[in-house]
Amino acid sequence: MKLSKILLVNFLAIAFLANHSVFAQQSFRSDSSAKKYKNVIRYNLSGALLFGADKYIVLGYERVVNKHQSFSINVGRAALPKLISFSSDSVTLTKDLKNSGFQVSADYRFYLGKENRYNVPHGIYIGPYYSYNGFKRDNSWDYKTSSGSTNVAKTQSDISIQVIGAEMGYQFILWKRMTLDMLLIGPGFGRYKIDAKIQENLNPEQKEKLYNAFKQLLEQKVPGMNYVLANHEFNGDGTLRTWSIGFRYIIHVGFLF
Repeated sequence: MKLSKILLVNFLAIAFLANHSVFAQQSFRSDSSAKKYKNVIRYNLSGALLFGADKYIVLGYERVVNKHQSFSINVGRAALPKLISFSSDSVTLTKDLKNSGFQVSADYRFYLGKENRYNVPHGIYIGPYYSYNGFKRDNSWDYKTSSGSTNVAKTQSDISIQVIGAEMGYQFILWKRMTLDMLLIGPGFGRYKIDAKIQENLNPEQKEKLYNAFKQLLEQKVPGMNYVLANHEFNGDGTLRTWSIGFRYIIHVGFLF
């Protein structure tokens, strides 16, 4: 992930929060004269900025169920960042052969009545969430043998991440119909499963080097994986399972109707 993209997302969040009072003047107030819309369709802007708009297209729907509550679902195509330009311990990643995946998540929101002056879904909210991410990766590698020759190996990997947790965020309503939803605090606990299969018939030492290189690649290129995979290793069959703390951070843009 590029640092510039992370800084851009955080800058947007800080800028919008700092100008809350300006946006509030353009939002509809909680009174009998304001039409109360109950539906939002939205687009995950932060995921597209961080992982690439061509590979990350996640859409969502939020439905207001009463004066202070709503539920939302999100689903779409997702993918990890391009895993290229990497070398470790005589093993070099040469090509991404396949990069696909999907995401589905849901939450239930409680808009804080004492803190909000506007109709739901405008205002501060808290609530539980669940998210699932599944990724498939095929990669080509060059590895050097003890004799100095270079051979080619391919890996097929499946990565699944399930996280359940609690969130807090703020949703703005701009110009009466545009929504800006910023989920800024979302700690959770997740199950991480990685299966990496090597197609070629390598000896145990060569497999270990390749698995270690793949682990280092994930730790360097995928946000948070350096923490999740710390002190964990692939077994001889290319599997890694662990439980770890997760975190959710999202910016959505949408339309209220």
